[in-house]
Amino acid sequence: MASQNKRIAKELAECTNSPPPGISISLPNDSDLHTWHVVLEGPENTVYAGGRFGLVVSLPTDYPFRAPTVTFATRIYHPNVTNDSLGNICLGPLKPENWKPSTRLAGVLEAVRALLIEPQPDDPLEARIADEYRADRKEFEKNARTYVQRYAKGPVKFDSAVSATAGGGAGSGDDKKGAGAATTGSGSGNNP
Repeated sequence: MASQNKRIAKELAECTNSPPPGISISLPNDSDLHTWHVVLEGPENTVYAGGRFGLVVSLPTDYPFRAPTVTFATRIYHPNVTNDSLGNICLGPLKPENWKPSTRLAGVLEAVRALLIEPQPDDPLEARIADEYRADRKEFEKNARTYVQRYAKGPVKFDSAVSATAGGGAGSGDDKKGAGAATTGSGSGNNP
């Protein structure tokens, strides 16, 4: 256990001292290294520009041998993020079959940022949004910008994400919130 905490502390120091572009990291509880709050600035020249998105990174007790769970605390209109309050992300490196213990958390955060720059509609969690992205890009961009205005302006709120993870134990990876974080699915079909 001590060696995992040492690795997490080292990665946290790396990420806070030299954060990936447009990303800032804090701990909601200084005594718990297994839950990180991340603020991701919407990348310039994307439909998410001007938005501030909260991410919750939950590290399992056996990290780095098991992938972290990364979820959006801020609602976002994106083919690879569930269109609900859970904010599960479909991201290749986080899938159990792709996870490598050598993967660094800074790289995971950069991969999430890259997903905002270039969505992956061929590996969606929201099939309807992926179809819209491919078939009617203007409508997708309009809907994504509406979500930015509605949910990603002002201070980032982690309240719902924290309470959702508290029940399953931060970092356990077994709670409902993290169950689909690294899987593909047919999407919920929620409307904006």
